[in-house]
Amino acid sequence: MTNRIALVTGGGSGIGRAVALKLLATGFTVAITGRRQDRLDQVAGEGGSECHPIAADMRNPQSVAAVFEEIRERFGRLDLLFNNAGTGAPATPLEELTLERWNAVIETNLTSVFLCTQAAFRLMKSQQPQGGRIVNNGSIASMTPRPLTIAYTASKHAVTGITKATALEGRRYSIACGQIDIGNTATDMAAPMMNGTLQADFTLKPEPTFSVEHVADAVAYMANLPLDANVLSMTVMATAMPFVGRG
Repeated sequence: MTNRIALVTGGGSGIGRAVALKLLATGFTVAITGRRQDRLDQVAGEGGSECHPIAADMRNPQSVAAVFEEIRERFGRLDLLFNNAGTGAPATPLEELTLERWNAVIETNLTSVFLCTQAAFRLMKSQQPQGGRIVNNGSIASMTPRPLTIAYTASKHAVTGITKATALEGRRYSIACGQIDIGNTATDMAAPMMNGTLQADFTLKPEPTFSVEHVADAVAYMANLPLDANVLSMTVMATAMPFVGRG
């Protein structure tokens, strides 16, 4: 297929922006979503005519349904979903975390992934030719937590469960699902790490970061595989970050 359609959530900045631009460069037509139209429009301006901004709140079932209906009507199919939208919470002892803060992280990092995966699965299952690929943005935290991040850690552990369940159920329909776990990309979200971030022993130490372009390259590799091959799990991290042996 020469006209492959991709959807990148959280596509207005950071990892989402870099991945969207890389997918465009490898021949995808890319729809990007996020809550800020101005950021989406800026990325679309960089990406050109094959980049389509769709402002949406992917935590909302009606909003998700509208995005996927627009993709179906405009393009007729979806070949790749990159579930990238995510958020964190300020470092907070678990006994002090409010339910409101917990819900905000879970709705963005987990519920939106489920809603988008479900909608993509339905479309990929029904389209001809059948099938497609879903790549979930996990985290180093999906394997090993940092202190005082219980909501973020729980959400990313659960994303791994969604990835495996989707990979299992997708087999019959040529729907592949994999996950990329990222550690310390040089984006606005990770910028504070260079000044000092909480370690397993509760000391503060700066941590190295690496270019977001390497994440974009990794996702593009996963995205461009034929559907009879799948990267179920990939970890991309700053080489010197204190992850292996953390704790």
